[in-house]
Amino acid sequence: MLVCAGLAFAGFAAQADEVKGNASAGNGKVWLCIGCHSIPDYRADYPLVYRVPMLGGQNAAYIATALSEYKKGERKHPTMRSIAANLSDQDMADIGEYYAAQTASSPNNPLK
Repeated sequence: MLVCAGLAFAGFAAQADEVKGNASAGNGKVWLCIGCHSIPDYRADYPLVYRVPMLGGQNAAYIATALSEYKKGERKHPTMRSIAANLSDQDMADIGEYYAAQTASSPNNPLK
């Protein structure tokens, strides 16, 4: 019983340390994203030509995880890696929540 209680407490402690994103805070943090991700059908040409995904409506946790993976070097795109290198866990969570909240009817943010 004591072991179960200890494991349950450890789970709650881990959740307390989890970063919670804030879409409003993310609103002002997406200025670097707009250069590529806000242009419909944009194709980047470095290092290879590929279609840049639109982020609006994407899952917040997916975006934060992807940014974290770029920061760690687990994803290899050099531009994304250099951008993510300067983001905190809170920044990544906020950016994820911001884009997750975007819909076709969202007001236009000149920074997105």
